[in-house]
Amino acid sequence: MSYYSPQGGLPPQTALLTDRAVVKPAYTFIPKGVLRDIVTSNLPGFTNTRSWILARPVAGSATTFAQLIVEIAPGGGADRPEPESGVEGVVFVTAGALTLVLEGERHVLDPGGYAFLAPGAAWSLANEGEEPATFHWIRKAYEPVEPVPVPASFIARDQDVEPRAMPDTDGAWATTRFVDPDDLSHDMHVNIVTFRPGGTIPFAETHVMEHGLYVLQGKAVYRLNDDWVECEAGDYMLLRAFCPQACYAGGPEPFRYLLYKDVNRQIRLT
Repeated sequence: MSYYSPQGGLPPQTALLTDRAVVKPAYTFIPKGVLRDIVTSNLPGFTNTRSWILARPVAGSATTFAQLIVEIAPGGGADRPEPESGVEGVVFVTAGALTLVLEGERHVLDPGGYAFLAPGAAWSLANEGEEPATFHWIRKAYEPVEPVPVPASFIARDQDVEPRAMPDTDGAWATTRFVDPDDLSHDMHVNIVTFRPGGTIPFAETHVMEHGLYVLQGKAVYRLNDDWVECEAGDYMLLRAFCPQACYAGGPEPFRYLLYKDVNRQIRLT
């Protein structure tokens, strides 16, 4: 498995300004070249840590979630990472080793490590290794529905979950699902989508779910509304509700991305 993590730094003064970053009404595209030292944020309660905030609820952008890439230096971490009650989260490690203490039980997450953190769960993070630990942290206010129970926290690994081929694709398009799609206790899914070289989304998906999409590996041409955009490992796409999407995967290796979507809830009108 291969997972891209930001490298930070700054471009040389001789570099051209031209890049692929764009914000439009239907989508935002943040290329990996934007994730530099100067755009990082510190997080209260964390030590020896920096973060790149990719999505947050704000007018014209995400409405249901926040997504961060967090880098913790050796010796850093947080005793209480989640500052808000009623917020669930997913942590997915892309580099280094991250120690997660969840409800008193210690887990070491290597690249590919995945944790679902239920609302109200007691958990902490630390980097006990000698290299920086980098992970995605996706946060969402949980929407309880009676009589559906609140989901329990769990730990998983990308390498241990068999991708499920999408129908009629002969395995060219598959999804690594960490929760059962029919489990109504979960109101968000954070999956990994994989395309073999040449694989496609063969129609313009248009749906109510919004997406946060971070490219872990490979490259593709992605349809965002009425634009075809080249993307590669390290790029991030935020698709607002009903933004049409499709893709063609290219290159010599699989095209893989970490995908957030909000699911399994009625539309609130009052």
